[in-house]
Amino acid sequence: MINLILCGGAGTRLWPLSRTLMPKQFVKIFGEYSLFQRIVLVNSSFCPEQCIVSNVEQYFLAKEQLQQVNASKASFMLEPVGRNTAPAIALACLGLPEDEVVLVSPSDHLIRDAKSYSQAVARAAELAGAGNLVTFGLKPTEPKTGYGYIEAEGEQVKRFVEKPDLETAKKYVASGNFYWNSGIFCFKAGVFLAELNEYAPSMLAACKIAYEKAARENSLVRIHHGDMAEIPADSIDYAVMEKSKKVCVVPCSIGWSDLGSFESLYGELPRDKNGNTEDKNLTAIDSKNNLIMSSNRQITAIDLNDMMVIDTADALLVAPLASNQKVKNLVEILKEKRPDLLHSPQTVVRPWGTYTVIYEYAYFKVKCISVNPGARISLQKHLHRSEHWVVVSGMATATVGDKTVYVSPNESIYISAGSMHRLQNEGKLPLVIVEVQVGQYTGEDDIIRVEDDYKRHE
Repeated sequence: MINLILCGGAGTRLWPLSRTLMPKQFVKIFGEYSLFQRIVLVNSSFCPEQCIVSNVEQYFLAKEQLQQVNASKASFMLEPVGRNTAPAIALACLGLPEDEVVLVSPSDHLIRDAKSYSQAVARAAELAGAGNLVTFGLKPTEPKTGYGYIEAEGEQVKRFVEKPDLETAKKYVASGNFYWNSGIFCFKAGVFLAELNEYAPSMLAACKIAYEKAARENSLVRIHHGDMAEIPADSIDYAVMEKSKKVCVVPCSIGWSDLGSFESLYGELPRDKNGNTEDKNLTAIDSKNNLIMSSNRQITAIDLNDMMVIDTADALLVAPLASNQKVKNLVEILKEKRPDLLHSPQTVVRPWGTYTVIYEYAYFKVKCISVNPGARISLQKHLHRSEHWVVVSGMATATVGDKTVYVSPNESIYISAGSMHRLQNEGKLPLVIVEVQVGQYTGEDDIIRVEDDYKRHE
């Protein structure tokens, strides 16, 4: 059985913790491991191999985090543009044997009861082996209006139901035969593709064309943008599961949460005797039932109750916890006002290392850049800014125009606007530099890549 992990989505409901370049599945909210890493680890006992479906930016995040948990047998399917879950699953299944059992996992869900989950997966694999499309139905603990529901008779699915109103949700929970739709699935690759051909043949046809024309490199399949854009967008639920006659459900209680809001996150984090989430940077007096998360700054609270305070290096969110669903409205406003705050956190992971924005103001920006041993940035130029590099530690190999020079600690080099340049670390220790950008525009999109080891210019 192979674990197909879907890494799409930006997790904007958890802004500012989650950003486009660091979505919630890769944020280490619960300590040592990210949600993505937890999914890999919990599935590793019955799925020795993973197939990761992601976009290009998330590919490098996922690859690094897989290395951190020693998951070495992963393959990747890269989507240049998202077309929802049905095409993502279809593209991955096209590269698998027809009889391969596939466990489809969202990358941003939390599963706490590993034993019950393992039992549910074992039953799902049995049903999938018999030719069924299997979904995991979560036994509801309370009426929720934010989840879709599955009505079942035993393990036989009767119908899928859209997100209900509160009164309807209460009736579903009371009936005992309705389950939350988890978004976790299990089936043979060939069975899924056959059912997709039955109910969404145009989607499968477009997926086949895109898959056949894709670029391949070792365990990486890269779909071309134009081919991906031709695929009709739809979810697996709408395209297949709600129409197929082969759908079964495995009812289970696995300690699951989709962490789709700060309210659900509050319910999963450890709390002190006053109901405040535990944070080493919190000092509180007469404050109760607060979700407080700090990156590194000290947070002090007096007479604060039922609030959320989410502090990151470049953005602070303060609101009543009961208003957490309005974060999506806030994100819509920020798309127009400050889109940069939605795109990236202060520290951004790149395939060659990381950069941290230290300070930014009109006409200049200061960064700390760390380049991994043996890595190099793309050969590039900027139209609107010049750059000054000061080496802090390590030895920099700097290419500017047709010249290559070595820059030692406490030495600097200047790159004028329009000059072709590249930074490389040929040493065995990280290379750390401070970069000062000066110009009319210092946005990250002012990069013209001419040559790139990671094929980001394609």
